[in-house]
Amino acid sequence: MSSPTWTPDALLSSAHELHGLCWRAVEAQHHVSTLRLVDDVDEQSVLERLIETTKPALPEECRHLHYLLSTPFRYNAPYPAGSRFRRAGMTDGVYYASEAVETAMAELAFHRLLFFADSPATPWPTSPAEYSAFLAAFKTARALDLTRPPLDADRADWMDAIDYAACQRLADTARDGDIDIIRYESVRAPANTCNLALLRCRVFTKSRPANVQTWRMNLRPSGVQAIREYPKLRISFDREAFTDDPRIAALNWDR
Repeated sequence: MSSPTWTPDALLSSAHELHGLCWRAVEAQHHVSTLRLVDDVDEQSVLERLIETTKPALPEECRHLHYLLSTPFRYNAPYPAGSRFRRAGMTDGVYYASEAVETAMAELAFHRLLFFADSPATPWPTSPAEYSAFLAAFKTARALDLTRPPLDADRADWMDAIDYAACQRLADTARDGDIDIIRYESVRAPANTCNLALLRCRVFTKSRPANVQTWRMNLRPSGVQAIREYPKLRISFDREAFTDDPRIAALNWDR
């Protein structure tokens, strides 16, 4: 891998305006995880308020946001493992999202399979898992687009399946240059689909998510199926879908 070097000033000179809507998918257990511990919704509200007092404080710029938007920026405990644009350790949060819900589902399917790749003795789930996908509105005058010149010259570094070092260096420098968003090609979804790494809460133009959808995801020996009941949509990922990643290529499907 090469080692692209970008200065904050160089990145800022390549920044441009970006606005629109982005999709994020999370486990749907946030709706019911505390309800199972209490007898009714009133007790649940009390429990939720108590839990809220134990969490780290939100950054000031995030406090007006719905928790589905602010949560990635909230937790100041050590980040257990690095991700594409965030280093492990005590690092600033990143709100990862996708330009299309299909891309968000591909990213989610990949990371579900990655868990099973790391745990070869774990059997496949006997029932589908439920997820919520939702839209967030954003706008910034300081976005980087890794699919456009001059940053696309280092596409091989940005698209590495397992080594995130170049992307993490870029994100560190982008923060130093007061960049808000990094737009980048999805490594997991089909070609020409893009994700967004939102580096700061201030980019959200609405305080609440919109168009919340319920999805169910099945993991089977034949692949992954993601199903949205309304409006109806089914997306399938067979055994070959993510084999560009060597961890998935070596996955034991027959368990």
